Amino acid sequence: MNVNRAKTAGFCMGVSLALQKLNTALERKGTLHGGGRICTLGPIIHNPQVLAEYESRGVACVGEAAQLRPGDVAVIRAHGITRQVEEQLKRSGADIVDATCPKVKKAQLSIARATSGGATLLLFGEADHPEVRGLVSYACGAAHVFASTAELAALALDSGKPYVLASQTTQDREIFQQIEAHLREHIRDLTVLSTICDATRERQEEARRIASLVDVMVIIGGRQSGNTRRLADVAALNGIDTYHVECVDELRAENFSQKKHAGLTAGASTPKSLIDAAHSWLLSL
Repeated sequence: MNVNRAKTAGFCMGVSLALQKLNTALERKGTLHGGGRICTLGPIIHNPQVLAEYESRGVACVGEAAQLRPGDVAVIRAHGITRQVEEQLKRSGADIVDATCPKVKKAQLSIARATSGGATLLLFGEADHPEVRGLVSYACGAAHVFASTAELAALALDSGKPYVLASQTTQDREIFQQIEAHLREHIRDLTVLSTICDATRERQEEARRIASLVDVMVIIGGRQSGNTRRLADVAALNGIDTYHVECVDELRAENFSQKKHAGLTAGASTPKSLIDAAHSWLLSL
């Protein structure tokens, strides 16, 4: 089996920075923070293998700020948190380490500035995703979240009112551009924010290019990872078999028996060890 492996596969800058901050907190445990727990407020990234490793090292994943105690170290997840949760976090007495991805933080602040005059936010993203909940919390007025052009069309928008269009940082740039073009035809006062991460665009473009050259695609990454799911969607658009798995054990040799060329990429929160394992397995076929 010939394997075309994406150069962009694996950790992005935001994930690397978040894990670096968590590792630093672990190294300092018991010296600067009085021996309190090391906690993440929600999963720090969307990869079950990475989360299991940190759990084995004593990191506690708490669901809400109320579970924190004075003296704990609270690491904010890479996806960011809402303004309201941030205020709760400050009142908890825990030491705060902000591991929010810089691109997400920039998007939060951009939304706050752009909507400060009362414009309504239109956010392209998954409503139940933690990053999206955080982004919406920075809107100064009304906000609508939509995950597709059909959901956008169902919104009752007033062409005479001001709107701000933004996106979850890991959404498909091509679809976002189509949404922008559609809205500009109907909304006179529209501000568009460029909140899609360049790393996301580069990964999707490379996945699209590789999928056009191979017989089958393998995408490695957590099922809860939005950017990983979109890589699988982009690859599948080429009409080839596409397998999104969390680890190599989920792959089945019989699905590749008639294939000669495989493409391999991975989400932004997938460690290199899992990508290497899948690469070796494909080469062995």
